[in-house]
Amino acid sequence: MRIIRGRYKTRYFQYPKNFPSRPTTDFAKEGLFNVLENEFFLHDLEVLDLCAGTGSITFEFLSRESGNVTAVDNNFICIKHLMKLSKELEVGNELIIVKDDLLRFLEKNNKKFDIIFADPPYAYPDHNKIHSLVFDNDLLNEGGLLIIEHGKDTDLTNQTYFQKMRKYGGVCFSFFKKD
Repeated sequence: MRIIRGRYKTRYFQYPKNFPSRPTTDFAKEGLFNVLENEFFLHDLEVLDLCAGTGSITFEFLSRESGNVTAVDNNFICIKHLMKLSKELEVGNELIIVKDDLLRFLEKNNKKFDIIFADPPYAYPDHNKIHSLVFDNDLLNEGGLLIIEHGKDTDLTNQTYFQKMRKYGGVCFSFFKKD
């Protein structure tokens, strides 16, 4: 995993063998951040990274000094890895790491975010439930954005507030925003 831009640019990180999560490819991550930088001034934001896994998206936001990031994952190995990287990079209080199931976190959370990024496994059966919980619980600040990463077999275009989908190889990002 590498950080593309910002204060941690060109840093490479290894994750343990048999890691339970797949990182977002550099090609897809670069495309995602190009889209985000055209829509947002990526500073002083509240960001939520659901299914944070390797921390690829989390640390890309932090590298770009986007503000505060809350990284949520339900796997102990992923949490341990995120904590290790956070310590190596001396991130400090910009990062909150939470071990929890993403749906349970969304159900009980009352904090609002500017960007919510969700990257569940591609075969995850509840992509629609992520969308519902974010909007039903009003978890986005005004002008906030929900991004769900998914495979090509998942279609979220009929969901409320759908804005666009971007494909980068086999990686798809669906963007949702209240008008």
